[in-house]
Amino acid sequence: MPKIEVSYSDLCKLVGRKIPEDRLEEYLLFAKCELDDKAGDTLKLDLKDTNRPDTWSVEGVAREIRLRYKKDFPNYKMNKSSVSVIVDKSVKDVRPFTVCAVVRGLKINSAVLSQLIQLQEKIAVAFGKNRKEIAIGVYDLHKIKPPITFKTVGRTEIKFVPLDFEKELTPQEILDKHPKGKEFGHLLKDAPRIPAFIDSANNVLSIPPIINSAYTGKVTEKTEDVFIECSGFNLKFLSTALNVMVAALYERGGQIETVDVLYDEKIVTPNLKEKKFIMDMDYINSVSGLDLDKKSIIDLLQRSGYRVELNKKLTLFYPSYRQDIMHARDVVEDVIISYGYNKIEPEMKKLATKGSVRKEEVFANKVSEIMVGIGLQEILSYTLTNYRDLFEKMNLPQEKTVEIENSISSNWSVFRTWLLPGLLDFFSNNMHVEYPQKIFEMGICTTINENMETKCKDTRNLAAAIINSTVSYEDISSVLDAFLRNVGIKYELNALSHSSFIEGRCANISIDKKIVGFVGEVHPKVLNNWKLDKPVVAFEINLDEMQKIKG
Repeated sequence: MPKIEVSYSDLCKLVGRKIPEDRLEEYLLFAKCELDDKAGDTLKLDLKDTNRPDTWSVEGVAREIRLRYKKDFPNYKMNKSSVSVIVDKSVKDVRPFTVCAVVRGLKINSAVLSQLIQLQEKIAVAFGKNRKEIAIGVYDLHKIKPPITFKTVGRTEIKFVPLDFEKELTPQEILDKHPKGKEFGHLLKDAPRIPAFIDSANNVLSIPPIINSAYTGKVTEKTEDVFIECSGFNLKFLSTALNVMVAALYERGGQIETVDVLYDEKIVTPNLKEKKFIMDMDYINSVSGLDLDKKSIIDLLQRSGYRVELNKKLTLFYPSYRQDIMHARDVVEDVIISYGYNKIEPEMKKLATKGSVRKEEVFANKVSEIMVGIGLQEILSYTLTNYRDLFEKMNLPQEKTVEIENSISSNWSVFRTWLLPGLLDFFSNNMHVEYPQKIFEMGICTTINENMETKCKDTRNLAAAIINSTVSYEDISSVLDAFLRNVGIKYELNALSHSSFIEGRCANISIDKKIVGFVGEVHPKVLNNWKLDKPVVAFEINLDEMQKIKG
């Protein structure tokens, strides 16, 4: 979850009243965040909602608190700026979209500047997949000569001084030498040309998603007017990011102005038009368990930032920077937050229920005991992983799998489809430990299944692996045999060609002529990908299928 630092005095100023220190944690719950620490004037906050980037700064937290007692709906009246951005067709295959805005009349001090930088980075990292989907640039408007062109340039075609440097560098030199180039250069690894924002005076604003220019891209306490651009691959996400940025600066007294962004057709950004959601009023009480009258419901909705129209149904209007309202339950959650979770009295269930251990868990416990008895150590790895570990490192072509939308980190962006990559990752992180290492894991794997209501299916798998200076197929097949004999299952092994394993040293595991897994010696290329210098043998079985057959 995103963590931010804010100034307590700045928070109180933006809220418009002194927040009693003994009630601070209570107030922070309105913004779905918790107080991790308070040191002097500095508050360390833990944000509990990855779908609310509008709360990832002191301005957003203050807005949520202020709404609860003032019903202070922001009125985003925008003027039209004289700035336009021309989007060249050359960016289509590199970084195709941008949305932009101008904000004037800012009074920037150290608190404002720190929040601006923090919000910019949190959105790009947590909401923008570590700058892959969203990169944000903020610039001193008075150092820019419009119109601005968003285009691509050769890797050695231009030179400019990047932020935190004093020497002019080419884009390629920035990728090779600048800390941000080294950190994010992989995002442009396969790009034949580099995206860049350049004004009509030929001043470089930035090469997204890497670094801003030290001249135009350095915002200081002397800056009053700023130009903001968000670039990436999805206009919907980019628009949300831009709206969050300008809404935060509006809280600081900034006047928002629109920018003409010229593709084949012109779009005008930002678009701060309210969004609309329609639902039944009765649904709020039925889901929340509260017994609220009509007046109370409307009051709580208004304190949650909604404008309410009541006809046969509730018509709710909410700010453009919110992109988390996807179901009526999201609205109910807002109502409960405004009502106060701590005010809800827990109730005992009136229906008597009898608990018992599921037979799948009984079987899993038996499997675990058998594997430990054979001499293997049980590990537990993460259910979330990434495409690189699942496919590329395993010498397999990438397949479609269940992916997290707006994941916080690209390293934890998809659900695992099998367990073996996690075992190899364990080995790579324990090369300092004595050999042999014999491990196993039982865990849930998730695959796409269009026939299921959720379009995906969970299965419980078992995987085992051994790493040692000398280890072979016979070592792991004997472990497999011991396991299946203890379970009481007869099986067959048939030759299998699998890119993760050595050809001729891999087999399918079949039970009653149904394939339930595989066993073999891991391919040297896979070992190199995981930086392992000793051979590995492994097997993996679908326990759910095995249990069905066993009965």
